[in-house]
Amino acid sequence: MTDQYVATMDLGSNSFHMVIARYHGDGLRIVDRLKQRVRLADGLDDGNRLSEDAMARGLDCLRLFGERLNGFHATRVRVAGTYTLREAVNAQEFVRRGQQVLGFPIDIVSGNEEARLIYQGVAHTQQTQGQVLVIDIGGGSTELVIGQDFDCRQVSSRSMGCVSFTRKYFADGVLSEARFQQAIEAAEYQLVPILGRYLALGWDQVLGSSGTIKTLLEMCTAATGEPVINLTGLKHIKQRLVQAGHIDQVDMAGLSEDRKPLIAAGLSILLGIYHSFNLDRMGFSDGALREGLLYSVFGRAKHHDIQLNTLQALAGEYDIDRQQADRVQDTARQLFVQVCDNWRLNANSGDLLGHAARLHEIGLHINFTGVHRHSAYIVGNTDLPGFTQEQQKALAALVRFHRKALKLSELEPLNYLPEQQLWRLVRLLRMAVALNRRRQDGVLPPLVLKPAAEDELRLHLPADWCAHNALLLTTLEREQAYQDRAGWKLTLVRT
Repeated sequence: MTDQYVATMDLGSNSFHMVIARYHGDGLRIVDRLKQRVRLADGLDDGNRLSEDAMARGLDCLRLFGERLNGFHATRVRVAGTYTLREAVNAQEFVRRGQQVLGFPIDIVSGNEEARLIYQGVAHTQQTQGQVLVIDIGGGSTELVIGQDFDCRQVSSRSMGCVSFTRKYFADGVLSEARFQQAIEAAEYQLVPILGRYLALGWDQVLGSSGTIKTLLEMCTAATGEPVINLTGLKHIKQRLVQAGHIDQVDMAGLSEDRKPLIAAGLSILLGIYHSFNLDRMGFSDGALREGLLYSVFGRAKHHDIQLNTLQALAGEYDIDRQQADRVQDTARQLFVQVCDNWRLNANSGDLLGHAARLHEIGLHINFTGVHRHSAYIVGNTDLPGFTQEQQKALAALVRFHRKALKLSELEPLNYLPEQQLWRLVRLLRMAVALNRRRQDGVLPPLVLKPAAEDELRLHLPADWCAHNALLLTTLEREQAYQDRAGWKLTLVRT
C-alpha cells in the first residue's frame, strides 16, 4: 500500500515540514502535509553549537513525523537538513540521533542544492513565463535562483534569514527606523557578490516562496487590496511596524501570532532584495523546498541525470582523461558486482563507486604529486548539483584514498554509509586504478574477484597474463602490501 506514496521532509531553521504524495498517473498528488515549529536556529550559540534543548525540540518533531511514515520504505522518503544543520558544528550528532528516532536517513544539503530544489518545487507547482527569479527567505538563509522551465541558470544561497536577522537586529523586540535601516543595509551587503551576474542575466517574472513571503503577501493584500507583494505595500508595512515601536504592540491584518516575532527581519531582507534588484512587485508560489524534494524522489531518473550532468561538466572543466576514467569505472563495476551481495553493498554504493572512478584523477589539474589529496579537495569543495553534502563527503573520501598509503585515521566520520562499507569501496577503487595503470584498452583479462573470510579478497589472474604483464603485476603486489598494512588481506591467485 505504501508503495503508492512518497514523502519528503524539510528540516528548516525555524520549522520542520513534511509532505506526503500519492502516485497519480504520470504525476503526484499531495495527500498530506505536516508542519511543526521547532526554532532550531534559536539553539545555535556563538560557537555555532546546537543546544540540547533545540535538539530535543527537533527530535520530538521527527519522532512525531516518524509515526506518520510507519510502513514506508527508505527509497520512498527523503529528508533534507538546511542552513542551521549546515552551520552547526555538532550537526552530525543531531543527524545520528534524528535517524534513530525517525527511522530514515537525513541528508544535509548545500546552500546551492537547497536553492535548486526550491526552484524545482516552484517550477513543478506554478505556471511560469520565460526566465523566473525565485526568492525564498528561510530562517537561516535566503535562496535566489534564476531559471527557465525546469533548468536553473543562476543559484545562490546567502547567509541571511528571519531567525538570524531577528537575533542580530530585533532581539529585544524594538522596531525603529534605525534598526530597519541596519538590517536592510546588511541584506544589501550580502547580495553584492551576486548582483552583477543576476542583473546581467535578467528575468521576466519574480516569484517568492516560503512562509515569510506568504505572510508578507497576506499583509500587503490587506493593506493595498492587491494580491501581490509590491514595494508600496512593503513600505506601508514597515511604517506601521515602526509606528508600533515594539513587536508586542503590532496588530496588523494578515500577520499571525506565530509569525509576528520574525516579521521585521523577513521584511528587512525582502526590502534589501527589492532595493538591490530594482524590484517593484512579485507573485507567490506555494511550491518550495519540500515540493522540490518530492519531485526529486519521484523523478529519480531525472535526479540521476543531474548527477551525470555534474560529472560531465567537471570532466570538461578539469580536462579529465575521459577514456581512462571510463576504463577505471568499468573495472570498478566489474569488481563491484562480484562482491556486492557478499559485502552487502547496495546500488547506491555502486553509483558512488562509479562516480569516484570518474573523478579520481581530477586533481591532475593541479599536479601529479599528491593527486589523491588534490582530487579530494576539489571534489569536497566544488558545488556539485544533484549531490547532498554527505554524498559529496563520501565521494571526496573515496578519491582521497584511491592511491598511496591507507591512513585510516584521516577519514572523517560519515553518515551517508557505514565506515566499513566506505573502506570496501575504497579497496575496489584502488584495485581498479592499479589494474588500469597502462592506460590502454584491451589489456585486462576476465577478472574474477572472490570474497573470503572476514575482509579477505582473492583476485584470480591467468598465469600467462601475469607472465606478460610484469608492470601491472608489480603494481598489484604493491597494492597488496598497502592493504595488508591496513589490516586487509588481498590474495593474488595465478590460475
